[in-house]
Amino acid sequence: MKLTRDATLLLLTRSVRSFSDGFVSVLLAGYLTQLGFSSARVGAVATATLLGTALATLLAGALADRAGRRRTLTLGALLACATGAAFAASSDFVPIMVIAVAGTLNPSAGDVSVFLPVEQAILPQTVDGSRRTRLFARYNLAGALAAAAGALFAGAPTLVARHSGWDGLDAMRAMFVLYALLALVNVVAYRALSRAAEPAGEQRRAAPLQRSRGTVLRLSGLFAIDAFAGGFIVQSMLALWLFRRYGLSLDQAALIFFAAGICTAFSFLVAARIADRIGLIKTMVFTHLPSNVLLVLVALMPNAGLAIAMLLARQSLSQMDVPTRQSYTMAVVDPEERAAAASVTGVARSVSSAGSPFLAGALLGATTFGWPLIIAGSLKAAYDLLLLRQFGAVKPAEELVPGEGGTRS
Repeated sequence: MKLTRDATLLLLTRSVRSFSDGFVSVLLAGYLTQLGFSSARVGAVATATLLGTALATLLAGALADRAGRRRTLTLGALLACATGAAFAASSDFVPIMVIAVAGTLNPSAGDVSVFLPVEQAILPQTVDGSRRTRLFARYNLAGALAAAAGALFAGAPTLVARHSGWDGLDAMRAMFVLYALLALVNVVAYRALSRAAEPAGEQRRAAPLQRSRGTVLRLSGLFAIDAFAGGFIVQSMLALWLFRRYGLSLDQAALIFFAAGICTAFSFLVAARIADRIGLIKTMVFTHLPSNVLLVLVALMPNAGLAIAMLLARQSLSQMDVPTRQSYTMAVVDPEERAAAASVTGVARSVSSAGSPFLAGALLGATTFGWPLIIAGSLKAAYDLLLLRQFGAVKPAEELVPGEGGTRS
């Protein structure tokens, strides 16, 4: 599939951002622990990042089409640059909490960010409906491969400190400076987007979420359940569990999350092919349910080797719902409401996931057993069943056969 220039630029920005998020999500727990933070405080910082992201995502979705999508994305990248610089310069709990709320740090391996709703609104404009899911698969593939590379790179501070005599904490701080510098790459890329990335005049004037309101709110409620469950196992919390449960080092965790990211990356291409055969909703549910069983099994394994094996198996399935979910959301709303729909569903996910890292940190502070993983797997399975029940019959236009009804419920 040949990509337009704008689509190529967005795949680039997603890759750069995901590489940064990949090493930050692995580093964050170890860095904060080195600063003397308790497990509960590590969870509180992760929660603060997600709450701040939720607010910024809501503003981006509401204002991007009026203020300009390219301008909104550029400002977000400049904020990311400031976030990295400020985090590198801070050591105390209160300033770090403020930066976490106001900035763009992402404790998750996935892309939960202010950029996502705007990019999701632009991407469908670059292809026709029959190729939309494949484009989202490529978009997420690029992000997952970059995130895997970033997770592997998170082991760099340990290696630098071991072989150069550098202080380990200073080496970690340097990674946040790198985060800031990479954000400048995206500033340049966003400024290079064409005018075609902007909405048409009537889309800019349209009020958000009119005809699609009911569908988006129902989807948001379901996505909130999934995201709340996912907050228990954001990559920073999984890293903390591996550190505490099995005594793994930062460079060992980096290797594990690199392998997990590779497993995730290529599953996106498989997801697009499956969706072509059985539909978007069925692909989301029938790949996600088995992954949640595997997630529970990770917590029950008696040693690190078996737990890692189950984790990698789980990662081969767990993210297949991401490109299909994004494609489905963009398909069942009106084109002029895509930015608002992506924002509302994104905010629902960010807000709902914000409280659970703190709970996960508190649980891990009390016991090293994998209760966060068991809770997450159980809630996610419930989400899958509810999604199939409520939206199994609501199909996007490309899945309809002659004589079937519309795409909205």
